[in-house]
Amino acid sequence: MKRIISTADAPQAIGPYSQAVEANGFVFISGQIPIVPATGQMPEGIEAQTEQVMRNIGAILKAAGLGYADVVKSTVLLKNIADFAAMNGIYAKYFTTDCPARAAFEVGALPKGALIEVEVIACAANK
Repeated sequence: MKRIISTADAPQAIGPYSQAVEANGFVFISGQIPIVPATGQMPEGIEAQTEQVMRNIGAILKAAGLGYADVVKSTVLLKNIADFAAMNGIYAKYFTTDCPARAAFEVGALPKGALIEVEVIACAANK
């Protein structure tokens, strides 16, 4: 059985997908771009955009009854791989111990001109 997870504290889906879906003890959070839910705008710069993406993920995790410590896998998409170190500095504030597995890629373009998009998988089995 699957459960759709949604919160007003993260950007609403801009297409035919859910913010997150829980199934078989895992929560799959769709790729988050750095949209500020209250304004619909994106901050400028990779650090500010990474911070907003992580806040959006945190809001969805909270709606699922989870936290960053429950994340087991993340995928980071960057418009420019040269932004990796700056992104990683912000990312490291959210994952400090028992970090999730991760992949990072440079991509040609991201929705709405974002510099970063992050998707995560969290484990709800212990909750």
